[in-house]
Amino acid sequence: MEAAAGHARAIRPPARRAIPDGGPRSAATRVTRIRVALLATCLVDTLFPDVGRATVRLLERLGVDVDFPSGQACCGQMHVNAGYPEQALAIIRNHVAAFSGAELVVAPSGSCVGAVRHQQARVARQAGDLALARDAEALAARTLELTELLVDVLAIEDVGARFPHRVTYHPTCHALRLLRVGDRPRRLLSRVRGLELVELGDAEVCCGFGGTFSVANPDVSAAMLGDKLSRVLATGAEVVTAVDVSCLMHIAGGLSRLRTGVRAMHLAEILATTGDGP
Repeated sequence: MEAAAGHARAIRPPARRAIPDGGPRSAATRVTRIRVALLATCLVDTLFPDVGRATVRLLERLGVDVDFPSGQACCGQMHVNAGYPEQALAIIRNHVAAFSGAELVVAPSGSCVGAVRHQQARVARQAGDLALARDAEALAARTLELTELLVDVLAIEDVGARFPHRVTYHPTCHALRLLRVGDRPRRLLSRVRGLELVELGDAEVCCGFGGTFSVANPDVSAAMLGDKLSRVLATGAEVVTAVDVSCLMHIAGGLSRLRTGVRAMHLAEILATTGDGP
């Protein structure tokens, strides 16, 4: 993790755009129009397409042009984490090629953006493909998690959302520790009209998913999930949100099995909601 953290300082997202009044904009403020390519991620594409639609709807409402490169597939994270970097190499090569023409890439996932920034170039370099490693590093510097794009590039915290519910936020491990998104999600949630944001106890403790960790260590994973569910229920929240559908899937499964009635929603779905539609 320390090595990854060092790499995080070497690859920085695009600089924040100038703000005339020195403060964050609201959705009503005109911003310079930009174009981004959407990295949908495997889980969003196959299991949670509403998160992808919400991301596009939110960005287009804010004046962002969104492309969807049709050649995109997996980022290779699962293969690398499971100990198959050789098999991941072709996947990484495809990913870099698919997004080679994009000025900026955005994903509603701290986990996949973390893989792009901290795994792809390293795997390519270890395989001896230095050209791919250079291209992967260049792409990593242009790849952003959704809240980074909103807060750092567009300089918007009030996205014009309305969501009159009691909500608690779970900071996912990759977003928290690899990307260091900090308080960006909370700042965005705090500006949503009608939303009551309640703090989650032991928020920075892992939910127990960890991708293949939950498969290889199901008992430990279930125990960690039980602790997280207890903290969520203690808030009295109607909705638990996060920036990764993988962790939300894990948490939502536990909440459903306990018949709690608490919903799990991706942050993009909340930010895309205005009260004028679903």
